[in-house]
Amino acid sequence: MESGRATLLKEQQLKDQFDNLEKHTQSGIEFVERYSKFVKERSDIEISYAKQIRNLSKKYQPKKNSREEEENKYTSCRAFLSTLNELNDYAGQHEVIAENLTSQIITELSRYLTELKAERKSHFHDGRKAQQQIESLWKQLESSKRRFERDCKEADRAQQYFERMDADINVTKADVEKARQQAQMRHQIAADSKTEYSNYLTKFNQEQNEHYYTLIPNIFQKLQEMEERRIERVGVSMKTYAEVDREVLPIVGKCLDGMTKAAESIEPKTDSKQVVESYKSGFEPPGDVEFEDYGPGQTMKRTVSETSLSNSRGEAKERPGGGKSKGKLWPFIKNKNKSPKQNKEPLSNRFNEFMASKPKMTCLRSLRRGGSGPEDFSHLPPEQRRKKLQAKIDDINKDIQKEMDQKDALTKMKGVYEKNPQMGDPASVDPRLVEMAMNIEKLQSEVHKFEGWLAEVEGRLPSRSDTPRRQSGLYESQNSNSTMVDNNCAQDRESPDGSYTEEQSSETQVKVAIANTPEFDDEFDDGDEETLPTIGTCKAVYSFEGHNEGTISVTEGELLFVIEQDKGDGWTRVRRNEEEEGYVPTSYVEVFLETNTKGAMTYI
Repeated sequence: MESGRATLLKEQQLKDQFDNLEKHTQSGIEFVERYSKFVKERSDIEISYAKQIRNLSKKYQPKKNSREEEENKYTSCRAFLSTLNELNDYAGQHEVIAENLTSQIITELSRYLTELKAERKSHFHDGRKAQQQIESLWKQLESSKRRFERDCKEADRAQQYFERMDADINVTKADVEKARQQAQMRHQIAADSKTEYSNYLTKFNQEQNEHYYTLIPNIFQKLQEMEERRIERVGVSMKTYAEVDREVLPIVGKCLDGMTKAAESIEPKTDSKQVVESYKSGFEPPGDVEFEDYGPGQTMKRTVSETSLSNSRGEAKERPGGGKSKGKLWPFIKNKNKSPKQNKEPLSNRFNEFMASKPKMTCLRSLRRGGSGPEDFSHLPPEQRRKKLQAKIDDINKDIQKEMDQKDALTKMKGVYEKNPQMGDPASVDPRLVEMAMNIEKLQSEVHKFEGWLAEVEGRLPSRSDTPRRQSGLYESQNSNSTMVDNNCAQDRESPDGSYTEEQSSETQVKVAIANTPEFDDEFDDGDEETLPTIGTCKAVYSFEGHNEGTISVTEGELLFVIEQDKGDGWTRVRRNEEEEGYVPTSYVEVFLETNTKGAMTYI
């Protein structure tokens, strides 16, 4: 009885162990799934990060046919471009990380989880099957035991009944014999039950020993090995996780080294020299300013100079009203008798204001031609014009060489056709040869045209050894030391020091602004209206129809007097006679200024 209770208790404990193991192994599978999910999210982050890095690199790449592409000649811009390219490669390494995490960890863990679940299910199935079998044997043993016990009790009762019948003298011999046979039968049945119980007991003990000492330990051993393999696999995955990052570190380091090398390749002096070379104007430097005596007995004559604060154009005239106004005709404004009055401010404030100002009016010729400069690049300063013309000549020569190479090839082909008529008709090549000859002739005429302009520019460029001197007198300066003013548009100006900007050089702007400020004119002018003196002459290169208010019509080749220089708005004020004056586009005239007027400009 005690043995049966111990067996039942052990079976219950074993069942509890299976439940615990089942919970633990399920928790291990869930841990692997959680780690796999973690790696997958890390992979998604790497892909997203790489995409954002690539988009950032693409966003700051220089646009084609833009100013940013032209700036790539500077070392700093090239270094930034190299940094963007290295950054793009750096993003590629993060994509490699994501790819390796997916292939080496996520995919492998997914396949391993499928195998792990199947193995776990198989082991627990074997364990529960063994448990069910031992429980079945135990039930058979208990049944045979109860049957043996019942048969033994029946045999004892039959034996007692036979003994009572045999001792009773009143019972017949037949009844006694019947009772004896019944007792013997019960004893036989009890003996058979005993044998059966003994057999079941022996079998159960054998099965029980095998169950507890062989089957269950083997199952537990397999579960243990499965759990150890799972833990080991997680460790390998974690190691792989680190190795994936470590594998790309050398390439990432090369990307960073490339960025560092690009930064170290920046040469400030080289960039500044390129700026000077690119925007060098080639303007003739001014000479010395001659002394003008205003002492007693000398005639007072106000000379025009852009550096003078008043920028007076002549002596003022009194008006009956006593008010003051400028004689400047403001282009495209109906009220041309007055410019807007401004409150007087300190010179420093006016200086800062005009330093920050930008010319608003574009060149009229540029508007007429859709914003592009003339074919001979006459809108550029001499040095820049020379470079443009030389580059144009080189391009045309390349085209000529290309056409000549094609012509030579066709000529050779025609010769082959003439020797071997079966290969082709020689006459079929003639139209193409004629076309190429015409193209070459046209290109050569273009080269001659541009070479003529280049020779003209190179002839006008000043020599470094020459030292120009300022001289007074209109016609003397025009014939001897006159300098042609380039037909610059406001957006294509280049300062005399070579710095190419979208507005005038700051120094010239300030001088023009100060000279054009009403408060300084008011300090020196005593009259309402002033007659501007002549500061040079000009020749009309093109005809101009002056339909707008404040402009004047000119015909090609006409000679006019210049009374006011271009202030950066693309217009020059000229005079035909005492009563007819107005504005013409600077790009439509060839201007010759007096030497003392030019000398007022500052050159570097």
